[in-house]
Amino acid sequence: MSVITESLDDLVREAEILKTRLEEERAKFNDMELTIVAEKLDPLPPFATKSRRILKGHQGKVLAIDWSYDKRHMVSTSQDGKLILWDAFTTNKEHVITMPTTWVLACAYSPSATTVACGGLDNKLTLYPLNIDDDANKYKKVVATHANYISACKFVHSDQQILTASGDSTAKLWDIESSTPIQTFQGHQADVMGIDVSPSEAGNIFVSASADHIAMVWDIRTGSYVQTFEGHESDVNAVRFYPSGDAFVSASDDATCRLFDLRADRQVAIYKKESIIFSCNAVDFSLSGRLLFGGYSDYCINVWDTLKGSRVVTLYGHENRVSSLQVSPDGTALGTGSWDTTIRIYKIDYHINNDICIMGDDLIICIASCHSTNNSGALVGNDSYDIECINQCSQRHTTLYINTAEK
Repeated sequence: MSVITESLDDLVREAEILKTRLEEERAKFNDMELTIVAEKLDPLPPFATKSRRILKGHQGKVLAIDWSYDKRHMVSTSQDGKLILWDAFTTNKEHVITMPTTWVLACAYSPSATTVACGGLDNKLTLYPLNIDDDANKYKKVVATHANYISACKFVHSDQQILTASGDSTAKLWDIESSTPIQTFQGHQADVMGIDVSPSEAGNIFVSASADHIAMVWDIRTGSYVQTFEGHESDVNAVRFYPSGDAFVSASDDATCRLFDLRADRQVAIYKKESIIFSCNAVDFSLSGRLLFGGYSDYCINVWDTLKGSRVVTLYGHENRVSSLQVSPDGTALGTGSWDTTIRIYKIDYHINNDICIMGDDLIICIASCHSTNNSGALVGNDSYDIECINQCSQRHTTLYINTAEK
């Protein structure tokens, strides 16, 4: 027995040495930090905002929300065992479906907006059709079963396949028509808490968050993980791809969010403040990727400047833990779900001096007057963070590139 123990200790030491060497090799390519590159950028100014809609109807903690692709409707699940479909504009409840279990932890709208999927402590993922007038429970279909609770679900670019994450430490890809698993993703050593699919339709990868403090990137076609990212000191609760698909952000119980670049194979930014000591439970980007929204257990939503790593503003309103959040598909609204039983819809806009700034879709569309000794014109910024100075007389324009990506 002692020989076996010594052999195991030797293997552990060897693994640690290899891990250290790997980190040293990675560090050789770390020639620049994101925050250093972004130092020349002007910081985003603070802006005033408030919740424009409050969706009330749940009798328990709101656990998950998901926007429809029509950009107006939303589905939510709660500890009360109810699934509610909302018109986020009018705040009307269009469907209320009673689940077979309480603590429905996950929900997702299908791309066609004709069905919703949900799962939770019953270890099952169930689909409910929406294009019928009769009781949806009569037509429900169980498409996935895990050995433990289902923590998250995500349709994979169509209504034919769906990805699930579970407390059994696995994620699975399912064929909806046959209700059979296509691929099982094993590699985490603890509960898989969240997943997100690459935003590119041609992309065949997804990222997972786990209570083992690690985020993993998986190849959907092979079922194997291709990258692992460490750094968090506690459970990783959620992950979200950057709009370009080249990076992702993670949220953790260690009160931080971290940005990982797939191409650099490392962490490139961390979003934290000493005053923030509560866990971050959900994250999402604005359409441009310049803003990062994080929902925390101290009832707040912190909005971060993704490039500079600084906090832009804190959104208030909820009276309990913010459990989920998501930016609408068109970027005009932020939906947040909370343990206070409500869902809030935030519209973000601001005005600075005489400049007209529209941040409804967070593309940082900004029109401002521009004067010089030789001409007058307008500065126009777009979602690529370029600034164009348009000469009103000659119609000539000059583009000033200030984004960090190479043009």
